[in-house]
Amino acid sequence: MNYLVCQILCILPVIGSANPDKDQQTGRYRSYGRTRHVNMGSLYSLKNDPQEFSRAGRQPAQKMTNFSITLNRAMIETYAYARAGFLGNPSDGYYGKTISFLVRNFRARVLLYPSARLEICASKADMPVFESLDDLYATTRWRGYYGGIRIIQALIVRFMDYCRSRGIELENRNFTIEYESTIPLRLGMGGSSSIITAALRALCIYFQVEIPLPVQANLVLETETKELGVPAGLQDRVIQVYEGLVYMDFSKELMDRQGYGNYERLDPKLLPSVYVAYRTSLSEGTEIFHNNVRERWRQGDPEVVEAMKTWAGYAEQGRAALLQRDYETLNRLIDANFDLRGKLYKISRGNLEMIEAARSAGVTANFAGSGGAVTGCYPSEASYQALEARMQPLGVAVVKPIIV
Repeated sequence: MNYLVCQILCILPVIGSANPDKDQQTGRYRSYGRTRHVNMGSLYSLKNDPQEFSRAGRQPAQKMTNFSITLNRAMIETYAYARAGFLGNPSDGYYGKTISFLVRNFRARVLLYPSARLEICASKADMPVFESLDDLYATTRWRGYYGGIRIIQALIVRFMDYCRSRGIELENRNFTIEYESTIPLRLGMGGSSSIITAALRALCIYFQVEIPLPVQANLVLETETKELGVPAGLQDRVIQVYEGLVYMDFSKELMDRQGYGNYERLDPKLLPSVYVAYRTSLSEGTEIFHNNVRERWRQGDPEVVEAMKTWAGYAEQGRAALLQRDYETLNRLIDANFDLRGKLYKISRGNLEMIEAARSAGVTANFAGSGGAVTGCYPSEASYQALEARMQPLGVAVVKPIIV
């Protein structure tokens, strides 16, 4: 059976394993007993995505384990992970170029299984129940006004449109879909798109629909932009679909000709030591952060247009620096990426404090997304410890990203 991109890790119950535990409140099974792993091999044909082939400087297609299936209960479990924009951000929505890497420290998880009716289950983020006015206020400022139900519902509609437009008949099989996420919210680390990506993977497995990687990224983006009207770019969706470390070219000629950019997997081992630092009290949400600049770009504002070209150039130069292991140039580009942003955008004092604290610790610093999270390179373990010490008083956590 051909299901979807990459590799599926099939989980088969071990004979004699204990029955799964049942949640007494919800009646749903939450643990699946002892399991053994069977490698089913790659189920995605490289001929459907020529960008999968290894080229000079690229990493061969990675074997990923973002899927599991509990066969005796037809339970499908899929994952997608946070991401950090490394260079070129935010030019991805403006025919630019970017470099981004996956952050497996945080993930979205989706469960999908057959049911009598089609149901999208609410998670904690969807529940309008609060302890007090202060709890409502703090919770809303932290995670915003929306949970994941609307984006999963929008994805299902977009998925059906895609299948119908290609003459793919979906079997009339209802299902229940659940989700949860550990990705820090509203920091531009791909929280919403990770839920959509994981849900798309589950739908494709359930209905046995194979979608090429670049088209998957487009569908995830269109779920937010066309169905929900949220301004966004392709960067998050591409890195969450391709994973690892990816250089992305979204030039207008490519987008007009093939409907997506050129996405080049790079070997994550080319990266020097990198960090991600984040907090939740700063971000406005990407849809707010990008609004003014996007409108200026649409009107042809020379300052904005030139900035997007400059950011794209930083990503292109960063790719060359990575391939040559020229980390001095790479560090210069990371700092320059944010410095240009500071000239074009109104940066809050809290975000500036994060950048200043990082640089005072002897590390480079750039926004990892729309604000509230930063990333960069650190030269030594001592500098990483200094970074943690400088960030701690600001209420900022620092992690070493797990990329593969």
